[in-house]
Amino acid sequence: MKLCIAEKPSVGKEIARIVGATNRRDGFYEGNGYLISWTFGHLCTLKAPDDYSDDWKRWDLNFLPMIPPKFQLKVIDNSGVTKQFNTLKSLMEQCTEVINCGDAGIEGELIQRWVLSKASNTKPVKRLWISSMTDEAIKEGFDNLKDGKDYDLLYAAGNARAIGDWLLGMNASRLYTVKYAAGKGVLSIGRVQTPTLALIVNRYNEIQNFKPEMYWELKTTYRAVIFNSTKRKFSIKEDATKILESIKNHLFEIVSSTKKNANESPLPLFDLTSLQVECNKKLNFSADDTLKHLQKLYESKLVTYPRVDTTYLPENMYPKIKGILENMKPYAQFTQAILDKPIRKSKKVFDDKKITDHHAIIPTGVVPPSGMYLPEKQVYDLIARRFIAAFYPDCVVSNTVVLGDVDGNEFSATGKVILEEGWRVLFLKLDKLSRQRLR
Repeated sequence: MKLCIAEKPSVGKEIARIVGATNRRDGFYEGNGYLISWTFGHLCTLKAPDDYSDDWKRWDLNFLPMIPPKFQLKVIDNSGVTKQFNTLKSLMEQCTEVINCGDAGIEGELIQRWVLSKASNTKPVKRLWISSMTDEAIKEGFDNLKDGKDYDLLYAAGNARAIGDWLLGMNASRLYTVKYAAGKGVLSIGRVQTPTLALIVNRYNEIQNFKPEMYWELKTTYRAVIFNSTKRKFSIKEDATKILESIKNHLFEIVSSTKKNANESPLPLFDLTSLQVECNKKLNFSADDTLKHLQKLYESKLVTYPRVDTTYLPENMYPKIKGILENMKPYAQFTQAILDKPIRKSKKVFDDKKITDHHAIIPTGVVPPSGMYLPEKQVYDLIARRFIAAFYPDCVVSNTVVLGDVDGNEFSATGKVILEEGWRVLFLKLDKLSRQRLR
């Protein structure tokens, strides 16, 4: 029997359906030579200070720093967690092979490895490494299982990060609390939270201490076009007034006009951060809201793995692009123009050197259900349009710079005209709606 361990019950259920493990048991599925079970995220964690020494039960500066001779794991103190851990341990004893089906990333690897380590697993381990939850991706992943040892360095990185967090958090929190909290609470220090808090505080202080400075500009209107003085901003009003008085009775003369065409490439595909920024700007979603909706889309098989830090796709994915586009029926008005000719392959989209664990966030080609939750539909739409646009021609624009002169004082005006919409055709309606909201 092969034991597959997913990161959550919903993923375990999908895997069980695909591999034919149809018999539901308490905490796992069974059938067709497979046992399918799951964690609930972290089942295990690093031991707390007082698990190592009675001296470390007290928050006392005399016992700092706390550095265990060897870091150890424990099962999280929760009845449901303990029950599921014991189920997994029992299944490990029954199986002949373990398949790690955790999320394909550093945290997913850490969650699974801690469980295997705490349960003292001795069975060989394979790794399911997939970037989407579609049936096709899961089947392909099972056809190409990796050796678990191939991801030892990934686990080592996650484990080292957790130990570093423990050393800093446990020691620094006690140090600052004992020295500065005056018994009023705990001053929590963390690798991420403390620098982030410092950024927020520094930015707040900058805003509070900001002192606005008055400045003046010289502008003139010619044929309904505003021209700005090339001297830009004047910190002293008299300097601007002096120039104005010297030129106001002189004629404005156009001295040059230059036009230059330029190509604007499609916007990069989304990684998690850029999608969170876009959702905040366009939909007013918080970063947490965006991730929550994105995770739901991933579990619904509509988009690829969400927690990614690259905007590129691997080159071996190019042959799959046509099939994804063909299945995006709600966007047929845009995809047909791409499918009618060879699909564009750009180094700005496909680059193996820019790929780490996962590729950019893209649609899987699964058609969204009609009764989709509106926020999820909005997030999906942003991802879908950005993906389709990546294969459209560049947008061609004409940039114009006009220079005018008044008695030796130069003024300029710039303008841009879209000659060929190219990829921008996917966003014209959205941009119009955004401008209307701003009004």
